[in-house]
Amino acid sequence: MSGRTRTAACPERTCVGCRKRSVKHDLLRVTAVEGACVPDPRGTLPGRGAYLHPEPGCLASALRRRAFPRAFRLQGPLDTAALERYVEQIAAGATAGVR
Repeated sequence: MSGRTRTAACPERTCVGCRKRSVKHDLLRVTAVEGACVPDPRGTLPGRGAYLHPEPGCLASALRRRAFPRAFRLQGPLDTAALERYVEQIAAGATAGVR
């Protein structure tokens, strides 16, 4: 044996909010559908995707930096209401379990 351990390759992506690299399954995929940023937790929607930590801080940073239009290579603003609701629900669910 060569002393190497076999580990499965885990794809990494960069969060458009905080710009930190993370394992793909720790991030939320977001796509642009008809001028709106839509969460894609299953990763099955067609088109370019952007990855984001599902945390309000990363979302706020991405919105402030206008990262989504740049990531999707689109011009103009995108509606982010659905994405904001989704991230708020995840954050509320995460804090509800902590006592």
